[in-house]
Amino acid sequence: MNYHTLARARDGDLAAIEEVVKTLRPRLSRMAAYYARSCRQEADDLLAEAWKGMLEALRELNLNIGDPEQYLIKYARWRLLDAIRDGQARQAMNAVDAPPDNLPCSTHSNALVDVEMRDFFRLLKPLQQAISVCLIAGMTWRETGKLLGCTSANVAYHVKQIRRSYKEWTSV
Repeated sequence: MNYHTLARARDGDLAAIEEVVKTLRPRLSRMAAYYARSCRQEADDLLAEAWKGMLEALRELNLNIGDPEQYLIKYARWRLLDAIRDGQARQAMNAVDAPPDNLPCSTHSNALVDVEMRDFFRLLKPLQQAISVCLIAGMTWRETGKLLGCTSANVAYHVKQIRRSYKEWTSV
């Protein structure tokens, strides 16, 4: 794709934009399909996000810096990855919306303990609740961080905060 076409597309020429879209379609389609397989999300939804990102970047394209085509693809990837992260965060927060049902339930002899744990769980911040749900479900810190869009070190920090809160809560 030549610079003249990209400059026209940046300036809003529909024929030039159509040519840019035609040129980048195979790469963005493959990228969306790859991430859809990796993240178990719909490829069409991810492709739509990639297109939004690419068209957004096209308006602000600087032809004098680097390879403009690579910039457009990178911007599309960033938008796509943001959509994946947001989708995963929504899934995790949906799991937190009904925390009492997600906590392990035991026999009637431990009913009081279950009620107390649910009360403690409600005192946690939403991210701490999401982390707790993930860890109770058997996920590792790394898996939890990946799902919630943070690092395992962030998860470790929040687990430390949860433990501190639990000690304070039990000492009352």
